[in-house]
Amino acid sequence: MPDAVVLLSGGLDSYTAAAMIAADGYALNALTIRYGQVHAREVEAARAVARALGVRRHTELDLDLRGIAVSALTGASAVPKDRPIDESIPSTYVPARNTIFLSIAMGWAEVIGASDIFIGVNALDYSGYPDCRPEFIHAFEHMARLATKAGVEGRPLKIHTPLIDLSKSDIIRLGLSLGLDYGLTHSCYDPLPDGAPCRHCDSCRLRAVGFAEAGATDPLIRPLG
Repeated sequence: MPDAVVLLSGGLDSYTAAAMIAADGYALNALTIRYGQVHAREVEAARAVARALGVRRHTELDLDLRGIAVSALTGASAVPKDRPIDESIPSTYVPARNTIFLSIAMGWAEVIGASDIFIGVNALDYSGYPDCRPEFIHAFEHMARLATKAGVEGRPLKIHTPLIDLSKSDIIRLGLSLGLDYGLTHSCYDPLPDGAPCRHCDSCRLRAVGFAEAGATDPLIRPLG
C-alpha cells in the first residue's frame, strides 16, 4: 500500500479528497497546519476526520503566519459576510498559504518515502484564489522535481488535485456516495462561540449552495426557531 501525504483542513473538500485516495488504495499521512487562522475550530474537525478515515499518521504543525500573512482569516480584518461572490481575490486570501503548505508536505513526503501529495482545491476555489489554480499546481510540481533529492534522482513527487474540476455539489455527491459523515467537517470562516457556522461568510454560502444543488441536507445546519 503506497504512502500519500494529504493536506487535511477539516473541511469537506479535503475530507472528500482523502476518502477518495483511501478508496484508491493509498495509506494516508495527513498534515494539518495551525497557521493562526481565526477559525481554528477546523483543526478539531481535522482530528475527527482523520480518526474516521483511519489515517496512518496525522501530523499537526504550528506555523503562525499572522506576522506576515495579512488576511481576514488571520484576523487582519473582519471576515466578509453576504458579499457578492465573484472571481476577484477576496480578503480571505492568505498570501502564499498553499505554497507554504505544499512545501511542507513536499518535505514530509520525501522523508517518509511518499511520491504522491493530495490537496483538495476545486473549481470554486480557483476562480478567486490564485494558489488554487491548475497553473499554480503544475508550476509547483515542476519546482518539486527540481528542488528535492527524490526528484533529481528520478522519483519526482506528483501533486494530485482530484477535485479540481468539480463543483461543490459534485464533491458532496461524491462524498455521500463514499458514505462520508459531513457532520464531522467544518467550513465556516467565522464560527459562532459554540462552533456553529455563521451561514453568511463565503465558505458557508458556497457550502449551502452545494448541499442544495446536491439535494442533500447539511448535518451541521440546525433548524431555525
